[in-house]
Amino acid sequence: MEQYGMEEGFIECRGFRVHYRLYGKGKPSLIVLLHGSFLSMRSWFEVAGPLSEQAAVLVFDRPAFGQTSKPLPSKDHGVAYSPEAQSDLVVELIGQFGYSDALLVGNSTGGTLALLTALRTPDKVRGIVLCGAMIYSGYATSEVPGPVKPFLKMLTPVFFRVMRALIMRLFDRNIRGFWYKQERLTDEQLAAFRSDLMQGAWARSFWELFLETHHLHFEQRTSSVGCPVLVVTGEHDLTVKTEESFRLAEEIPGAELAVVPDAAHLPQEEAPEGFLEVVRPFVGRIC
Repeated sequence: MEQYGMEEGFIECRGFRVHYRLYGKGKPSLIVLLHGSFLSMRSWFEVAGPLSEQAAVLVFDRPAFGQTSKPLPSKDHGVAYSPEAQSDLVVELIGQFGYSDALLVGNSTGGTLALLTALRTPDKVRGIVLCGAMIYSGYATSEVPGPVKPFLKMLTPVFFRVMRALIMRLFDRNIRGFWYKQERLTDEQLAAFRSDLMQGAWARSFWELFLETHHLHFEQRTSSVGCPVLVVTGEHDLTVKTEESFRLAEEIPGAELAVVPDAAHLPQEEAPEGFLEVVRPFVGRIC
């Protein structure tokens, strides 16, 4: 990683102590890589360095994941886990690292946040790459009903412990399901992702993220995306079905579509060369 001039550290942002890596520091353009749920910035390690040959690359552990701090929500300290709060954090990080805008590359729920940020703050986003992005299903369409939320909050100590037990039990199977050929995911890699997730008050922060999930109604908003867009899907993605990515590319004006063969939900990990092959030309045009 030394060849890419990588620095690693923590930065205070919107009440979080954000764990980050920055590759290619000092280059005029910035790429921000946004990982999916249950993962960490480790998800981008195979491609972050090579992409930094074209622009500076920022990867960070999203709130509730990895080594980023896991404070309780607080209006006084600006701490929140909603999709909009995470989008605001992305924008603020871009500024804190000295850039006026960035190309956002998001995988899975990271793609949800990339699209949301492009819609909310178009002047801060010069383009987006949506890789297996959850737009019409999952995180982007889930919602805790308003009348139920006070009850869930009241019983938080019970429910977040139940959630913790379920995640711990199902974690390995869930992560392996993101891969087309599961034998490519080594036991060491799986253990590293488990270690990344299960740090500190991880279950409580994930519970807070769950409580703030709500329907984003992207199906009504995709036609208003104004920046350049590349939609990427793994050929065998079953987590966000390839048909959803095809639909997304059709509904966003001018969007390009690329399919990475021999990969499922995490092509940047399972087929990094194939991922770079389709993403690099787009990056070259944007950055």
